[in-house]
Amino acid sequence: MFGNLGASEILIIVLVVLLLFGAKKIPELAQGIGKGMREFKKALRDVEEDIKSIDKIDDEKKNEDKS
Repeated sequence: MFGNLGASEILIIVLVVLLLFGAKKIPELAQGIGKGMREFKKALRDVEEDIKSIDKIDDEKKNEDKS
């Protein structure tokens, strides 16, 4: 998940985040990131459903043309 990062590098990153945002802001930051990820996944599912419905309509039109 973190590529070639070791434990010491991850610890340094966590400390920098603590210094930048403070302990009280980190839960809010994590909540915002989670909400953004949920919205992105929902939008992705909606686009996939739209593509599938367009494909289905195209297939139906092709079948009608063959008849």
